[in-house]
Amino acid sequence: MGAAAGGRGGKTITGVRLLSALPAPSLPSAAPGDVAALWPLCLAIAERRRRGEAAPDGPAPLAWSDGHGYALQGDWDAPAQALFALLKPLLDRRGAHARWVIGQLGQSLDGCIATHNGDSCFVNGPEGLVHVHRLRALCDAVIVGAGTACLDNPQLTTRRVEGPHPTRVVIDPGLRVPADARVFTDGQSPTLLVCAPEHRARAEARLGTRQVIAVPRSAALDGQLPLASVVDALRARGLDLLFVEGGGVTLSQFVRQDCLDRLHLIVAPVMIGAGHPGLQVRRSNAMCEALRPPARTFALGGDLLWDLDLRAA
Repeated sequence: MGAAAGGRGGKTITGVRLLSALPAPSLPSAAPGDVAALWPLCLAIAERRRRGEAAPDGPAPLAWSDGHGYALQGDWDAPAQALFALLKPLLDRRGAHARWVIGQLGQSLDGCIATHNGDSCFVNGPEGLVHVHRLRALCDAVIVGAGTACLDNPQLTTRRVEGPHPTRVVIDPGLRVPADARVFTDGQSPTLLVCAPEHRARAEARLGTRQVIAVPRSAALDGQLPLASVVDALRARGLDLLFVEGGGVTLSQFVRQDCLDRLHLIVAPVMIGAGHPGLQVRRSNAMCEALRPPARTFALGGDLLWDLDLRAA
């Protein structure tokens, strides 16, 4: 990190950048240069990417250059600058580089995403929830595994921020997720189900042919689905920028199979003890073999977000 970023109430925290706690209310008196003014610009960039449109020419609050991507121009407060810095690697994905997979996982100091009996409300604070909804709005699809879909029954929408709902993708090889799960029944956004071929007919009878993607298990991956094939199948449907939201098993598989470009790991100052494990990567026999990606840190309320560039590891 560079110089310290200013915090709320004029305080300074060394080594981390501060993000706003919640989106500022959309009031006519909202001052330019804050998060409320920045967020619509981010949404506009995402929409141009989806349409294949070029970045606007000339000076603008978010100016594009081929060598450096987007740059924030003008006078912006510290939370807006921090938010732009965090989102810039995602916003810069366009054209031939739009095919990208970003993941997010929230966990405790001792590496748990829930208690031993599955209670995960809430490991992370409200700032982390807003961040997750922002990632949903900027990406084409949000991906969760069967465990998360069964345990949390999530909606996977953008109800905490302005922006479009992404296509929802549930990776459920054995068809564990109930047919009445909210992602399949609420009609808020399209939902795709990824399953093993032996369950395809039953899945199609439940959801329809167009909503089912069948991917064979891989013996080389101990019966796991090859996630590169899942990513390719989603891209064949025009879903280029993918957001893997969880849970711990699914996110860890994306990392182990080298299918994740970027990871936002949000660590909360809480210790759960013997809970559901969070990020689990391949075992290293020596420290020189350990995965050590370039990292930046951002404060999210009382939590700390680690922005990890896995492609540069």
